[in-house]
Amino acid sequence: MDTRLGARLAELRAQHGWSLGELADRTGISRSTLSRAERAETSPTASLLNRLCSVYGRTMSQLLSEVEAEPAPLVRAADQPVWQDRASGFVRRSVSPPHGGLRGELVEGRLAAGADIAYDRPPVPGLEQHIWVLQGTLGVTAQETEHHLGAGDCLRLRVWGPTRFRCAGPEDARYALVVVGP
Repeated sequence: MDTRLGARLAELRAQHGWSLGELADRTGISRSTLSRAERAETSPTASLLNRLCSVYGRTMSQLLSEVEAEPAPLVRAADQPVWQDRASGFVRRSVSPPHGGLRGELVEGRLAAGADIAYDRPPVPGLEQHIWVLQGTLGVTAQETEHHLGAGDCLRLRVWGPTRFRCAGPEDARYALVVVGP
C-alpha cells in the first residue's frame, strides 16, 4: 500500500505541475520528507497525509481509496483496509466500501492510550464529522473548544480549522467516525 500511495502522491503533484519545493512551500513539509514519501521510503504519518490532502482537496479516505482496489458495494470486515501511523499510535480502518463519487464515509479509529494527534487544517474545509466513541475516552479539540467524550458519546462538528484527538487513557479509545463532504 505504501508503494501505491507514494506513486499516487507523486502523480497528484505532477498533475498540479508543482515541484517538490513548491509542494513543500504549500504544505510546510520538507522536500526530503515529501520525496521519501513519494518513493515509499517512509510511511507518511496521519498529520503529513492530512496536510497533503488539504492542498489536493481530498479527504484522507478519498486519497487512500484511490490506491486501493476497484470499489465494491460490500467490503467484508477481513478485507477492510487498515492503515497505521506507528509514530502516533493511530490505527484507521476504512469501513465503508470506497467510492469517489459519494460524500459520506465510515471510518473506525483507534488511538492508543497516551496518543495525541494534531491536524493543523482540515483536508477539506467545512468537512462534517460525527465522532461516536465506542470504547474508552477521547478528547477532541475543534474551533478552540475541547470536548471530552466517553463510551456512547457522539460529537458532530464541521471542521474549518485545526483539530486535535487525544486519548489520555488508561485504555485505548475506539471510535466510529462518519465523514461527510461539504
